[in-house]
Amino acid sequence: MRMTVQDVMTTDVAAVNEKASFHVVAELLIKRGVSGVPVLDDDNRVKGVVSEADLLAKEEFKARYYGDDYRPPLRARIRHSMGSEGSGYYKALGETAGELMTSPAFVTTPEVPIVQAARLMDRHGVKRLPVVDAGGRLVGIVSRRDLIKVFVRADQDIKDIVLAGIPSSVMWTDPAGIDVQVRDGVVTLSGVVSRHTEAIAAVRMTESVDGVVAVRDELSWKHDDVANIPIWGGA
Repeated sequence: MRMTVQDVMTTDVAAVNEKASFHVVAELLIKRGVSGVPVLDDDNRVKGVVSEADLLAKEEFKARYYGDDYRPPLRARIRHSMGSEGSGYYKALGETAGELMTSPAFVTTPEVPIVQAARLMDRHGVKRLPVVDAGGRLVGIVSRRDLIKVFVRADQDIKDIVLAGIPSSVMWTDPAGIDVQVRDGVVTLSGVVSRHTEAIAAVRMTESVDGVVAVRDELSWKHDDVANIPIWGGA
């Protein structure tokens, strides 16, 4: 069973309306101890995300205007002016969440596998994803920390999933030939199966289970059907 965003997301979401003031946004970030919050319209649809970096754009602009000698690194200047944080200049002039936010927001849905959500975060360099329903309305939020929860899955739960999944992953001649042991998320597969392809299928299926940190393959087989597969295209 693959875990989805719904399994790990937070439903008690700190969010602000797009008309919320700069002061309200800052207070909420501090009160909830978060680095960013979704920005919603009056129908609870996600319009963007406002973060600490968006608020700090105003202070950076003021420092430059009043002659501060500090100059951010090139990468930060590019990000502020045209990257994921939008235009630092316009954010510096913003007074409401709608004017300060980065838009459109990268979002996900509850049924998305957590692996896919992690890839989306990595691709766009974001730390959190608002979770929306089919209508684009906010139903939760998932962060990098939430995604890590998959790796604290109980060993017994992992073992049960592996034992249930292995027989269905290949046509078995001897489904009782594998012993499964799990410790701290590391799965050890041992025993004797009839065919080499059965061992390969068991390892691959186990590797795909959410929460598995690593797989130790100690399987052996009676018949090496992999070695017997002809190689075509040779001279």
